[in-house]
Amino acid sequence: MNTVTAKRLRIHGRVQGVGYRESMRREAEKLSVAGWVRNCNDGTVEALVCGEESAVVQIINWARTGPRFSRVERILISEDAPVADSTFAVAFTE
Repeated sequence: MNTVTAKRLRIHGRVQGVGYRESMRREAEKLSVAGWVRNCNDGTVEALVCGEESAVVQIINWARTGPRFSRVERILISEDAPVADSTFAVAFTE
């Protein structure tokens, strides 16, 4: 049985201005992960990822490296409520 899970990520490092959000959106679509990703005013990126547990683990693993020019220093991960929508969006800055 596939378990649906949702995680909120706060990604620290060089993650703005390097295509992180759009790259994460593409990766989420490949993995059928729902949610959103946005830049934050403090220079981090925040994301909500929701889907089958194995897919959420895969996107978190992807997020630890990110796209080519990013440099992820750390990711804070917390539990969250699953989203009703099945899409993954690039959201506006908080």
